[in-house]
Amino acid sequence: MRKLLLQLDSSRHSSVFDQVVAYDAGADEIMSYGGVVPEDVRDLVHGLMFTRAPKSLKSSAVWIGGNNMSQGEQLLAMAVDAMFAPFTVSVMLDSNGSNTTAVAAVVKIEQALGDVKGKRALVVAGTGPVGQRAAGLLALGGATVTITSRKPEQGEKARRSIGERFQMPVDSAPLSDASQAAALLEGVDILLNSGPAGVMMVPQTAWANRGIKVAVDLNAVSPLGIEGVDLNDAGVTRHGAQVYGAFGVGNFKTKLHKRCIARLFEANDIVLDAETIADIARGMV
Repeated sequence: MRKLLLQLDSSRHSSVFDQVVAYDAGADEIMSYGGVVPEDVRDLVHGLMFTRAPKSLKSSAVWIGGNNMSQGEQLLAMAVDAMFAPFTVSVMLDSNGSNTTAVAAVVKIEQALGDVKGKRALVVAGTGPVGQRAAGLLALGGATVTITSRKPEQGEKARRSIGERFQMPVDSAPLSDASQAAALLEGVDILLNSGPAGVMMVPQTAWANRGIKVAVDLNAVSPLGIEGVDLNDAGVTRHGAQVYGAFGVGNFKTKLHKRCIARLFEANDIVLDAETIADIARGMV
């Protein structure tokens, strides 16, 4: 039985990156659709479900991607709603790589500390999809989490969104200039930057040898987001902290991405979102 993956992208063009990874993970055929809106999902999913007997549906799966996580969440909800026993297939949401990237970062932090419970975490530029998911996962793990934003209203909106999605409280604080970072890092154990590419958010003087236990920078474009962290850092100690750069996290993220695709074809009733992807990642380390 050939492994068929239905790729639903909210973006106009479906992601070539996601297709390559899916083939490398064992998919035999990928049926790709771009520009998918919620109203399209039911018929596309039914086309995948009803052409095979229920006992064969573990060889069919749905991948939801695109550049917009909120749109991806809508597509996921529609896909799950379109299924009913025994006609179900496994489905995964990873719009713009947000889930696998956030999970990879959080699991590396957990690996470094053993446990994030009771730790204080600052997620810099935490209003985007990666930052929001990382903040939510850290909060679920028992950390006290603060996200930063350039504009207070954006931070408040993201704070509410995280609370609704993960049912966990987080705080927000403005960070409009790198010179403000040092004050926000007082007493912080975990520093995670999910800010825009090529923008230095945290100067080295703000975090080096100041009690930070783990620092993770997801920015891969110079200047890096956390000054003093190298792209390839993968758990090395710098300035008193265990640090991870974008490639140090990204290598694990790619392995996780492939493992999740493979997992979709192991059963026909799996829904992979942030929490369930995190479970898979923890099993890998």
